[in-house]
Amino acid sequence: MKVFMKLLMAGTIAFSGMTGLTTNVSIAASVSGFKDVKASFWAERTIRTAVEKGYVDGYPGGFFKPNAEVTRAEFVKMSVTALGLTVEKGTGKWYEDYVKTAQENKLYLDSDFNNKESEWNKAMTRAEMAKVAVRASGKLETEEDKWMYLATKKGLITGLGAGKLGLIEKTTRAQSVTIIERILKVNKGETLPVDKYAVSSAEIAWHGTNIFTVMPEFFVDSRKTENVEELWNEEKMTITSKDGNWKGQLTELIAIDLTDPNDPNLKQIPAISTLKWQNDVISTQKGIPVSKFMNSYILYYKTKILYNKAPDKYFDKPFVPLYFTGFNSPNRDLFFAGRQLNTVAWVFENKPSDSPLFIVPKTGWKQGTDLRIELITPSVSSHNYLSQDVVKVSGPQTNGLF
Repeated sequence: MKVFMKLLMAGTIAFSGMTGLTTNVSIAASVSGFKDVKASFWAERTIRTAVEKGYVDGYPGGFFKPNAEVTRAEFVKMSVTALGLTVEKGTGKWYEDYVKTAQENKLYLDSDFNNKESEWNKAMTRAEMAKVAVRASGKLETEEDKWMYLATKKGLITGLGAGKLGLIEKTTRAQSVTIIERILKVNKGETLPVDKYAVSSAEIAWHGTNIFTVMPEFFVDSRKTENVEELWNEEKMTITSKDGNWKGQLTELIAIDLTDPNDPNLKQIPAISTLKWQNDVISTQKGIPVSKFMNSYILYYKTKILYNKAPDKYFDKPFVPLYFTGFNSPNRDLFFAGRQLNTVAWVFENKPSDSPLFIVPKTGWKQGTDLRIELITPSVSSHNYLSQDVVKVSGPQTNGLF
């Protein structure tokens, strides 16, 4: 009998023509390896764990089909089963009892999509998977574009490389069990590794910036110590002049870490070797090579001029003026001499003010006031001047070197 069980677990004994045994044989074989899941496969161990726990099984013939798409119904069933939620068996379609349990536990809401068979049979997207994962870990959210940010920030979901989120890409069986295992770990109180590039991309997709992910040591606030990223005001990303004749919009503000050669957003700006920072706006256009001060961040902003009905009152600029304020230089002479980058400076490629970029040193600067990201109307006269904060934080220090 012991020899028989060893052969069975090794998958060397096959049954044919016997109902009710196929699934069990597949599960037994999977413990030692599916035919289509090699030991080198990225999710091999997770698949084995999921099968052993019993919330997913294989297919006849010893296959798991790790790259097969998962439907919404299948993912919900796996999630409900893995979470150990009580399912009352009914007489309807196979998935209806699991959907009902998912509704009762707020894993699925009617507002997600219509509760009908044609919708449940559609493939689960990565964006939808993120939504279920976050809810399953105990967080409810009302902003539709925030789910992936919450999922990546917790480590429930990682990117597809170089910060790619793949929001509309379909979920595979291997991805499904991987996410579910991460949910179970988070619910046990474990801290998961995080894909910082995915979090950065997800933050941009949520509210148009990644500064809280890439520059967390700058964007801290003594008045809001948790979820400080919520201080970013999307409504203030659009600015209209006092007289209504000019309107502009900030679409994205992207932070790039120059100490990270793999930062995926480096490809959005000119080569670092071509960039200079302005040390003296008045007397020189030569600038100082950015490449000599790599312990810094580059901030790249994208804007739109929505209209300018009074060009005599507002400068015709290619981008909306934006400032990062609250900094003082502890030694202006060294800054002007180009020997120290000790405060925020404008960055250009060929001539001053030709690029929507500025550089922020990580150390050596002095804070004077609250740190602010401000939009400005490009007014010809001070009479029409207007500024508004997109974000304001108390910052990490006041009147001291950082």
